[in-house]
Amino acid sequence: MSDLNGKKIAILTANEGVEQIEYTEPRRALEEAGATVELIAPEKGEVQMFDHLDKADTFDADRAVGDVSADDYDGLMLPGGVANPDNLRTEPEAIEFVQGFVNAGKPIAAICHGPWTLVEADAVKGRTLTSYPSIKTDIKNAGGTWVDEEVHVDQGLVTSRRPDDLPAFNEKMIEEFAEGEHEVKEKAGTGAEAS
Repeated sequence: MSDLNGKKIAILTANEGVEQIEYTEPRRALEEAGATVELIAPEKGEVQMFDHLDKADTFDADRAVGDVSADDYDGLMLPGGVANPDNLRTEPEAIEFVQGFVNAGKPIAAICHGPWTLVEADAVKGRTLTSYPSIKTDIKNAGGTWVDEEVHVDQGLVTSRRPDDLPAFNEKMIEEFAEGEHEVKEKAGTGAEAS
């Protein structure tokens, strides 16, 4: 595993609807690689996790998204869960936070439905990524290319389809986070602010 000592990583979620294993497993992998990890949500406080459609554990968000900036972190991780990115896409501060990472060329890792937040941030144009198959059309409509792969890396953007892909996802995420910033080909758009 690559060394992430000295790296600070943000995991961005909504306050409800997060697939628990897609939060806990990447966080464990990041911390084992030496990273400092913070859970960021629209509101500081409780984040309700799910095991598919059943409520699971709760975790406390370290910071509210309105109180942080992409400048504070070296990388961004976006877990899935159907409701999680659907809730995040209605939060302008969350979308701006994501756009900050994209526009700075900082590495981003998103799994399952997590790339939905990247679609809302207008951050997939010209990129190739994978996701849970149900959001394939959204990615294509946003100008991205969708592939059905266990893990795909495109200029610091790491994506995977589902929890079964977590071992490959975590390995590539750590590798890209260790590598650091990439040249930005496409800037993120205005996302939620455009409406």
